[in-house]
Amino acid sequence: MPDRQEIVFDDFNANPFQLFNRQWFLLTAGDFASGKFNTMTVSWGYIGFMWGFPSAIVAVRPQRYTLGFIRECDSFTLSAFSEDHRAALQLCGSKSGRDLDKIAAAGLTPEAAAQVKAPVFKEAELVLECRKVYQDKFLPEGFLDPAIGAKIYPGNDYHQFFAGEIVRIAGTKKFERPV
Repeated sequence: MPDRQEIVFDDFNANPFQLFNRQWFLLTAGDFASGKFNTMTVSWGYIGFMWGFPSAIVAVRPQRYTLGFIRECDSFTLSAFSEDHRAALQLCGSKSGRDLDKIAAAGLTPEAAAQVKAPVFKEAELVLECRKVYQDKFLPEGFLDPAIGAKIYPGNDYHQFFAGEIVRIAGTKKFERPV
């Protein structure tokens, strides 16, 4: 298992474009203690600074099982993995938790997060724990370039987005700013 340590926000060193677009995250919402949670792979999102604090924004389509969990819960986590877990992330992005225990099928081990109810994964090399602070929907009339909406949402299944205050970051040494 990766040796994760808490990382102070100012010492967090990662390329968000690489994390979302190439490495991917597992977005997990629900309550670890009750055993009621779900996870899904996300490759679209944002990590930055907004409203005076470190934040993350994720997008979830309406047909995703995770949507109900993230809507109803006050937190979510983002977990990144090394390349040797790529097949697990592909499974979690292509199968629904409605139909099978995809976490077990992917060979992943959920564990309690340090500060939020949503779980993280033992195998993750980076975890962001987020307190949900805002949620809304993308709307067709909001696209200034209608071609984007037409291309991405031909079925009008517009993503809902969720913003969270990042309350804790834990990761391996590679995610720490060099001293």
